[in-house]
Amino acid sequence: MKQIYNPYLPLNVYIPDGEPHVFGDRLYIYGSHDKAGGTTYCQDHYEVWSAPVDDLKNWRREGISYFRTQDPSNADDSRQLWAPDVTQGPDGRYYLYYCLSFYPEIGVAVSDRPEGPFEFYGHVHYPAHILGGKTVSEHMVFDPAVLTDEDGRVYLYYGFAPAAEKEMIVPELSEEQLAEMPEENRKAFEQMRNEKFGEYSMVMELEPDMVTAKEEPRCLIPGGHHTEGTGFEGHGFFEASSIRRINGRYYFIYSSHKSHELCYAVSDHPDRDFVFGGVLVSNGDIGLDGRTEPVYPLGNTHGSIVQVKDDFYVFYHRQTNGTEFSRQGCAEKIEIREDGSIAQVEITSCGLNGRALAGKGSYPASIACHLTDPTTLSHIDYHDPVMKQQVRVTEAQNVSFITGIKDGTTIGYKYFEFYGGDLIAIEYRGTFDGTILIAHDEMMEDVIGEIEMSADTEVWEMTIVPVGSVRGRAALYFRFEGTGEMDLKTIAFISA
Repeated sequence: MKQIYNPYLPLNVYIPDGEPHVFGDRLYIYGSHDKAGGTTYCQDHYEVWSAPVDDLKNWRREGISYFRTQDPSNADDSRQLWAPDVTQGPDGRYYLYYCLSFYPEIGVAVSDRPEGPFEFYGHVHYPAHILGGKTVSEHMVFDPAVLTDEDGRVYLYYGFAPAAEKEMIVPELSEEQLAEMPEENRKAFEQMRNEKFGEYSMVMELEPDMVTAKEEPRCLIPGGHHTEGTGFEGHGFFEASSIRRINGRYYFIYSSHKSHELCYAVSDHPDRDFVFGGVLVSNGDIGLDGRTEPVYPLGNTHGSIVQVKDDFYVFYHRQTNGTEFSRQGCAEKIEIREDGSIAQVEITSCGLNGRALAGKGSYPASIACHLTDPTTLSHIDYHDPVMKQQVRVTEAQNVSFITGIKDGTTIGYKYFEFYGGDLIAIEYRGTFDGTILIAHDEMMEDVIGEIEMSADTEVWEMTIVPVGSVRGRAALYFRFEGTGEMDLKTIAFISA
C-alpha cells in the first residue's frame, strides 16, 4: 500500500513557501527553493512539483520552471528568488509573480503550461497617467500573491510589515563585519538597510495585461503596529500573502507577526472589508488547544489552502538544520465549517496520507512532527548558535536524520496504526549512555517500551525495543534520558 508522510516531497528537497493550485487534473506546488545546509533564504531556482488530484501520494518533479537570471534586474545573479505565486490569466496563459531578495520590484513571467518553463514578461508598473508609469515599489513589495477572479478581474497582493513580536531592527554593522559575510548575505543586508518596511498588507487591481496597475495600492489588513481595535490583535500581518476564493467568499492567508503561524481573514470582497478568522496552523502547534510551548523548533512559515475534489488542505513549511535556510513543505487536511470558519489543525507526520501510517516497515526518523529538548525555545531566535543547540532534522551526504539528541529530548510521530505485539527498531549513531522510553503520549505517562542503552559508534547501528501489545491509531514518542549525544536515522516496526 503506497503511503505518504510529512514532508510530502523527498527528504532531500527543500521547497518552502508553497502555494498550492489545482490546474486541470493536477495539484501544483509553486514555492521558493532552499538548499540543504543553506546559508541564506532561497538559494536555488524555482522548481515545480505536482500530483494528480485523485492521488496526492504520487508527486513528481516537473523541473526548473524559472531561473534567477531570467529577470533583467538580476542578470549578475546576485539576488535570490523569494516566494512566488501563479494564476491563470483571462487569456488562458499562466502568470508567475515573484520578487527578488529585498529588491523593490515585482517580476512577472508567463508560460503556456502551468508547470512552465516561464519566460520573463515584465515588472508590475503603473500606466503613464498614474505616477508616470514607474515600477510599483511602494509599501515594501514582497511575497506577491495573485487572484484571477471569476469575473476576469485580476488582483495583486503583497507586503512586509515586521512589527510587534516579530519586530525587525536592522543592526549597525562595521565594514569589517560586512566583509566577513558571504557575498549574497552581504548584498541582501545592504539592500535591506536601504528599504523602508511596510505597515500593512497591500492590494491593487491589475489591467488584463497582467502587469499594469489599474490603481495605486491600498491597505488590506493591518500590520502589528496598527491592530488595536481591529480584531487582528496578536495576529497582525507580517508577510506571506496568499488569496483564495472558496464558496463565494475570499480567504486572505498570511503569516502573522508571530511568524510561526498561518492565519486567515475573510471577506465577501477580494479587496476590502476583511475580518480576522483565526489561526490555520502553527509549525510548533502554538495556540492549539491552548498550547504555549512548541512541539517543534519554531521558524517562519508561508503557505495557503487549496480544495482538491471535496477536501481542503493547508500547506505550510518546517525548519531543518537549525536555521531558516533549509525549509521543507508539509500539509494537513482541514475542515471548512458551514459558517466558513476553519479550526486550527495540528501538525502531523501522516499529512496527506488520508489515514494513520501503517505500523509496519521502516520510516525515516526525520518525519517526526514533535522534536523538543530542554533548549527548545518558546519563541523564534535567529542567532544560529542558539538554534543549533536544539535537537533538529538535518541532512548529510544526501541522508536525512535527527541530530542533537541528548538528555530530555522527546521525538514524536502522529499517527501510526498499531497492530499489536510489535518490536520497534531504531537506527542510531553517537555516544550515549542512558535510557530510551517509548510511549503514546509526550508526557510519557503511557510507557509501552524501555531500553537501557550504552552506545559509542560513528557508524549507523540498530537496536530493538519490545513494546506492549497495542492496537489502533496512536501517537508514538521516544524520550532520551542520559549523558552524551546521538543521531537517529530510521525507526522500524517488526512483527513479534
